[in-house]
Amino acid sequence: MAKKSTYQLKQLIPEEKPETGTKYIVRKPTKGLKVSDKLRQRKYDPVLKQHVWFVEKKMPPHSK
Repeated sequence: MAKKSTYQLKQLIPEEKPETGTKYIVRKPTKGLKVSDKLRQRKYDPVLKQHVWFVEKKMPPHSK
């Protein structure tokens, strides 16, 4: 039997300009201290050509 995953996949989108279309997919732990915190990371946006803050957003549902 497969071991239960200890992380979830989350999508990061730019905080100030989400219309750029840039997104990052990251892993977030399901156990521990960081579970209740929303992810926020400073990463490079190639459309804006600068580093911006990216915030967590739910992944879209799977299509059937």
